Amino acid sequence: MNYNWNWAVLLEEEYLQWLISGLGWTVSVALCGWVIAMTVGCLVGVGRTVPNRWIRLVCTCYVELFRNIPLLVQMFIWYFAIPELVPDDIGRWMKRDMPNPEFVTAVVALGLYTASRVAEQVRAGIETVPVGLKSAATAHGLSTYQSYRYIQLPISFRLIVPPMTSEFLTVFKNSSLALTIGLLELTAQSQQIAEYTFQGFEAFTAATIIYVFIALIVTALMHLLERHTAIPGFVGKDS
Repeated sequence: MNYNWNWAVLLEEEYLQWLISGLGWTVSVALCGWVIAMTVGCLVGVGRTVPNRWIRLVCTCYVELFRNIPLLVQMFIWYFAIPELVPDDIGRWMKRDMPNPEFVTAVVALGLYTASRVAEQVRAGIETVPVGLKSAATAHGLSTYQSYRYIQLPISFRLIVPPMTSEFLTVFKNSSLALTIGLLELTAQSQQIAEYTFQGFEAFTAATIIYVFIALIVTALMHLLERHTAIPGFVGKDS
């Protein structure tokens, strides 16, 4: 294979700046999307376990809808279809005047999609709390709200830290789909470098290494959080 290797191209000021800019957009999309995912996901996850069947139905519909539509399709819907479905003034603002529409769209689509996955983790965590603890809360006169606040949620949130590590990593990986709507995140910048320099192997290797470092940092931080929040001797849901 006669390939002209040139790793030094990545250190040229213009292309290095592209990589740094792409990394910044990737981290921004992932973190902002994660904030939405955690906020909405926790509410929906709790809603799937409450006694009110209508709240459970609405939350279940949300999870099934957003979880089963591919993220790429959701990004296209939010970016191309939603501005055409809302009132004209709002649609024009979304397409022309909204600051960084590609970034906002990517964050919203990624956040709401990931929220459906977070909701399932929260629901599973709540259902893992032993029935005996829930019964004890009721026996002591705690309301449903108080039972969730003081018993079920503090335990379940600590139990779901390990699976949340995987979801947090997935957010960073899924952020690469933002390139399809024009956001110049890390993968898009690597592709741009490859097109300008014809050094595609070097450009995508650099992106891969950056993603690996992000994954290692996230894994290390979540491992520390897991150790800090672990419940010694806790036994799962009663059979």
